Amino acid sequence: MIDLHYWPTPNGKKLSIFLEETGTPYRLVPVNIGRGDQFKPDYLRLNPNHRMPAIVDHEPADGGGPLSVFESGAILFYLAEKTGKFWPQDLRGKYEVTQWVIWQMANQGPKLGEAGHFRRLGDREGDQSYAVRRFTDEANRLYGVLNMRLRDRRFLAGDEFTIADIVSYPWTVNWQAQGQDIAEFKHFKRWFEEVSARPGVQRGLAVGADLSTDNSKLSEEEQARIRKILYNQRALPVPD
Repeated sequence: MIDLHYWPTPNGKKLSIFLEETGTPYRLVPVNIGRGDQFKPDYLRLNPNHRMPAIVDHEPADGGGPLSVFESGAILFYLAEKTGKFWPQDLRGKYEVTQWVIWQMANQGPKLGEAGHFRRLGDREGDQSYAVRRFTDEANRLYGVLNMRLRDRRFLAGDEFTIADIVSYPWTVNWQAQGQDIAEFKHFKRWFEEVSARPGVQRGLAVGADLSTDNSKLSEEEQARIRKILYNQRALPVPD
């Protein structure tokens, strides 16, 4: 059994999509990042970087005790290896997929996250116009990278759906909030619509839908408290 420490964000949805696509049994363990659950001592033992998600595998392949893994890309590699699904192991196929998972972790996720953050921020912290332009333009470039990649192949790593698609897709669902028009990227749009139609993807996206909070309905004080938690970058010690 896999414990999925989760909140319904793009990084969390990578894993819920994989687990639903593969039919892997799992138990959902909510990590309310607005409440600060990611800073609790028990969670810091799983992820000293105090970010979500993380997993605990209670039946690892080596037959040892429970094994925890953090970082969504590393977790996808682990689950794909464990299940034998969505990550080919021939030399060329393996690294075709691997490079796109690393691309997502190093480029797409961080930059689209910044685009969404600064576009939502408004002027609460002063003039954000430079940051909005910078990250909206970078988001546009990254959608262009996906579009070019998909011009001559069905999925990111070729003809088969893999963790390369799973890792990138959730970050594209909110393309409008990132200041993009996917009609400009016809090859990406075709891929996006095909992936969106997969039943396992739809189930994965729906996981934890009842956990989300509409922050716009909270008081300004509560919104400020949540912002402080979400963007707190302090180095927290791992508890004894």
